[in-house]
Amino acid sequence: SNYKKTKVLYIIDLSSLVGEKERRRQKRIVFSMKNLLGRCVLAKKIKPVLPSLREKKRYLVFEIISKKDIKSFSEVSSLIWQSSLSFLGEIETAKAGIWVLPDKWNQKKQMGMIKVNNKYVDKLKTVLALIKSFKKQQIFVKSVGVSGMINKADKKYLAM
Repeated sequence: SNYKKTKVLYIIDLSSLVGEKERRRQKRIVFSMKNLLGRCVLAKKIKPVLPSLREKKRYLVFEIISKKDIKSFSEVSSLIWQSSLSFLGEIETAKAGIWVLPDKWNQKKQMGMIKVNNKYVDKLKTVLALIKSFKKQQIFVKSVGVSGMINKADKKYLAM
């Protein structure tokens, strides 16, 4: 409240030099400046990126076929990352935005899901096809299907 009083006193002090019309105009300027500052504070919030400018993603469901089951998710994830880095390199792997989803790994079915940029789906399929062995045992990684929505990929391919 002290701040407002000093503001008003400041206006009155300035307006003592001018007439009544000028004093009213100065009050309007101060109030509009206050509104303007309030709007500027609100405008500093980060605006969300438009949907047309966002990176599109796809969800690729894969299945590992081998004689012995792979028990831990971290082994599967590191296997995919190593293959991706060796085939695509660091820059292309970063652009692809490959993300092996830990909560979608099904140990019994040996199936999982990977999130990837829509432009790199074919390259990711190649990366998966290049995985040949794990701990001296021969394995085959098969891509089951691709979807643009995680729920649909889950229902259509993982729930089989």
